[in-house]
Amino acid sequence: MMPVTSAVLLAQVRPGESLSAWSMIAHGTLDTKIILGLLALFSLTSWGIIIWKLLQFRRLHAQATGFTGQVERAGRLEEVYKSILALPESPFTRVFRRGVNFFSELRPGALREGAPVVGLSSAQLEVLRLVLEKEEGEERDEAAHGLPYLAIVATVSPLLGLLGTVLGVMNSFIGVASSGSANISAIAPGVAEALITTVAGLVAAIPAAIAYNYFTTRLNLFMSELEGFSSEFIGTLAREGKV
Repeated sequence: MMPVTSAVLLAQVRPGESLSAWSMIAHGTLDTKIILGLLALFSLTSWGIIIWKLLQFRRLHAQATGFTGQVERAGRLEEVYKSILALPESPFTRVFRRGVNFFSELRPGALREGAPVVGLSSAQLEVLRLVLEKEEGEERDEAAHGLPYLAIVATVSPLLGLLGTVLGVMNSFIGVASSGSANISAIAPGVAEALITTVAGLVAAIPAAIAYNYFTTRLNLFMSELEGFSSEFIGTLAREGKV
């Protein structure tokens, strides 16, 4: 016995009753409902990530502004270190503290006021750069959380929607073959239902793709600020004769 397809189910709608997207979903096949459910889950999760990343990058921008202002108001490295201790935890303060702590390990007591200045060797300076780069990489990984999922949604959702469309069209033609009618009224409802998954896939993918590109740009800007500060930190050591 042939399975009842979406085309047959939609053909059972009473004459004069309009076919809306909701009615086509309600009369749709199990395949269509499963794919639409997955796309709805993808979309809701991606919107949650979008809101989270918006708040996160807004907070990072505020932290960068506060940190830069604090550094500019301070003079020497010792004063900067004391003023940074009063700031809340942020990627910028963590990178700064990591650099200062490593410098203090190489030159114990060098940051105390009046302490004799002994510069770092070339090898030690290179290691300091590597330490700062490692800390920057960890902060980048932390700030990039969630972005791979947006990329997955933007890539997979249209393909999942296309899969639903292909399955829907196949079911539609199976229904036509089983009913023996090939007129447009028998084919159109099934094709219309099949296209719903394509629309749903695009609805899920487009915001995720836009958000992924936007947040990638914000992430690159954040990393530029962090790398610029690391270079400025080494420049401050050089200016004060500590390298």
